Amino acid sequence: MADWATISALATAGGTLVLAGATFASVRSANRAARVAEQSLLTGIRPLLMPSRHEDPPQKVGFADDVWVRVPGAGAAARVTDGAVYLAIGIRNMGTGIAVLHGWHLYPEARRGDNTPPPPEDFNRLTRDLYIAPGDVGFWQGVFRDPSDEAFAAARAAIEARERLTIDVLYGDYEGGQRVITRFGLSPRGDGDEWLAAVARHWNVDRPAPR
Repeated sequence: MADWATISALATAGGTLVLAGATFASVRSANRAARVAEQSLLTGIRPLLMPSRHEDPPQKVGFADDVWVRVPGAGAAARVTDGAVYLAIGIRNMGTGIAVLHGWHLYPEARRGDNTPPPPEDFNRLTRDLYIAPGDVGFWQGVFRDPSDEAFAAARAAIEARERLTIDVLYGDYEGGQRVITRFGLSPRGDGDEWLAAVARHWNVDRPAPR
């Protein structure tokens, strides 16, 4: 004689197992869809900085002490005085989101090869946030103001000797994430303040490296 209580319990257990499997599959599918949506959103607000183009108009960049430099398309500016070293780079945002510039680190030399940048906490913080809209042109600027600082002396010596410079710029999206470090190389151009700018490499800080 059939044990209907046992059969009923087994049927209930089987149904519960099937329901659990369906729920698990549904949750996995929902999580996958959420990850795809999140990646799509992040891609939509992701900045990527490059030097401005040769055909871009020059920019006039001002500093807090009312010093101004002219930055040509695809170029940069470097000026030395007794009390300060002024630096600026013309930048174009090739990404799809607003770029918020956070900090910078200068090397008074050309950096070749796969030299990793310093950690973000070692960067010089900008005294104000600089914003560059997607597809638009803007600038980065930095200054040394302490003549007793070794970095001041090294930057001044390199600029006066017309040596190549390397500048790492730290930036991210407008929500404070997706931070990137882009390395710019500066080469002297003539005898004035104008320099040529090029990009050497990009590093992701908050997500896997692009290579």
